[in-house]
Amino acid sequence: MAVNLAEKYAKKVDERFKLKSLTEGIVNHDYDWDGVKTVKIYSIPTVALNDYSRTGSNRYGEPAELEDSVQTATLTQDKAFTYTIDKGNQVDQMNVKGAGKSLQREIDEVIVPTKDIYRINKIAQAAITNGGTNTTPGAITKSNAFEEFLDGQAYLDNNKVPQSGRVAMIKASVYKFLKLDDSFVKASDIAQKFLINGQVGEIDGVKLVKAPDSYFPSNVDFIITHPSVTVSAEKLAEYKIHDNPPGINGNLVEGRVYYDAFVLDSKKDGCYAHRSSATSLGNV
Repeated sequence: MAVNLAEKYAKKVDERFKLKSLTEGIVNHDYDWDGVKTVKIYSIPTVALNDYSRTGSNRYGEPAELEDSVQTATLTQDKAFTYTIDKGNQVDQMNVKGAGKSLQREIDEVIVPTKDIYRINKIAQAAITNGGTNTTPGAITKSNAFEEFLDGQAYLDNNKVPQSGRVAMIKASVYKFLKLDDSFVKASDIAQKFLINGQVGEIDGVKLVKAPDSYFPSNVDFIITHPSVTVSAEKLAEYKIHDNPPGINGNLVEGRVYYDAFVLDSKKDGCYAHRSSATSLGNV
């Protein structure tokens, strides 16, 4: 005679770990895409100095019309998701698939990290495209971690990026080498009041934020930037829970996010990326 053992499913869901946004501290929201898909951003150059002449009609030099350039920022990231929760399945599974909780789970575990990854990749790509990277790519070790970080600082210094407000994002696997570098231990300050989500300290006046390796391009160890460099466009974030829509007895959950990030042309020298190899990042 067969023996059928009883089974029981727990009401408590085994939730996965999640992170709040780690990149809000490295972007700004200074431009508005309200009502449009594309924003054109002016950059105005300066002119060179001339030797003043004490004779003649053009004593300041030959005047020319002041030039300008325009950066076209067009939103490209239009993403969506949808799923159903059948009412029969819901009541037969002790209501563990609550629509509200499942939607929040989707935002926390999918939407937020997707935006973080996109921003980090855009900044890293801009840095490398514009020469803001280590000349000879190579791995970071506990012997050179702090020195490599200071090379990035020097790049920003030479491009007149403001000292105050700089933020560095570093891979979790690379952060350990900084922690093991005696020079970093002596120079870092971890006794401050942290103001940025994910911040693990401050080094050489730069807020240090640790992020999962998966957030970075595979050959980028860390980035250093200033929030004024990258504009975050948050055009649309809309989430809906439909109760018993036509054809479905239960919930239909839908969401759409429309966003992008742009490194400003006049400030593109304000981002630095350290590469472990010369592999191309590809298109973001």
